[in-house]
Amino acid sequence: MSTTFELSPRRKTVVLLTCCLSLLIVSMDATIVNVAVPAIRDDLHASTARLQWIIDIYTLTLASVLLLSGAMADRFGRRRVFRIGLTLFALGSLLCSMAPTIEALIGARFLQALGGSMLNPVAMSIITQVFTGKVERARAIGVWGAVVGIAMALGPIVGGVLIDALGWPSVFWINLPICAAALVLTTVYVPESKSATPRGIDPIGQLLAIALMFTLVFGLIEQMPLMFVVATLAGIAFVWYESRHRQPFIDLRFFRSAPFSAATVIAVCAFATFGAFLFTCSIYLQSVRGYSAVHTGMLYLAMAGAMLIFSPLSGRLVGKYGTRPSLLAAGAFMTIAAVLLTRLDASTPEWALIVTFAIFGIGFGMVNAPITTAAVSGMPLDRAGAAAAVASTSRQAGTSIGVALAGTVAGAGLWWVLAALTAGIAILGIVANTAWAERSRARVAPILDQKVPAHA
Repeated sequence: MSTTFELSPRRKTVVLLTCCLSLLIVSMDATIVNVAVPAIRDDLHASTARLQWIIDIYTLTLASVLLLSGAMADRFGRRRVFRIGLTLFALGSLLCSMAPTIEALIGARFLQALGGSMLNPVAMSIITQVFTGKVERARAIGVWGAVVGIAMALGPIVGGVLIDALGWPSVFWINLPICAAALVLTTVYVPESKSATPRGIDPIGQLLAIALMFTLVFGLIEQMPLMFVVATLAGIAFVWYESRHRQPFIDLRFFRSAPFSAATVIAVCAFATFGAFLFTCSIYLQSVRGYSAVHTGMLYLAMAGAMLIFSPLSGRLVGKYGTRPSLLAAGAFMTIAAVLLTRLDASTPEWALIVTFAIFGIGFGMVNAPITTAAVSGMPLDRAGAAAAVASTSRQAGTSIGVALAGTVAGAGLWWVLAALTAGIAILGIVANTAWAERSRARVAPILDQKVPAHA
């Protein structure tokens, strides 16, 4: 059982603001850099593969150590780990802005992601400890979710303005004052807390998961088939080891719930499509069409506006009708956008781009709420956080895979692959809401209360 606090309403508001600041920079950094990719390529003379690593080293590192950072915070103190994360993220951002070579930039992005991994899961833990009432906690988490949508939607727009005005290093400068403000507010207002029963670290499971994700993405980006063999072996070893561990890195029993398994696959498909979309379209708009960074950012406004409108709408639909309507809509709209993009060329009318981006934004805006709901619904209260963290990891892993695919599959072929992935979202939305799926969900909670036999 974790320490909880009863703070004044004003202090709770400041704590929520502080946590949301960290979420803002981590979420925005996942998208803002895409607009800077053409400028970075020209300035640092980078190949397409190196450009992919600028994005993927960030999302892969987040995916790899999110759960570990959460466990470390529970064990050593949430405020302490949160402050370390802010410091590392700021240092990584500063080094990114000063990088003289593409390799130095990739290394700095790795450091930045290490810091980022200590922010979002830890901030969510802080929120759940500070906001103890059911209603106030729901409101706080609602604000948190809104910030995710705003940050991801506005990232390309803010990036475009900054790049045109100050150059590509400015997309990293913006993090520095936000980190500084969050660090001061954390020191003054956020209480320290630890878990009375901290989670295990499971270093072997952690390393196997990292090996699986990195070798898969490395194989896609560098086009090395041998890496797929290594990834397969790492995946088999991960499943074998985790199924026998007392406190596994990821409790594989979660996947006995069909809705949870569907949510995980949907997260990978949706965010793979999003990652490939942003990476490919940013290069297309600036290199093929010759648009400025700010012009590119303004074209993304159609997508951003649709996401901001339909994300909260999806949340209300999920609350009233379950996850099926939102997932069907998400899959349908994203598939339509992907099919339209198969006809993309240098002469595609700008109005067609705006309409397509808006359709994509509607679909992507609809998908987040049902992913989280399907992942945690039916789980025991003390396991809901771990289930949500797996969904978050799947989102980051999906983005990495999508960016890797963007360099591996060329032209219209990429968009047809993404159309297949997004059609899968709608199919899984149907499957996850069948009577069979509900029965599988109902069987999981009692199983999770049982101990895992420890053979490792």
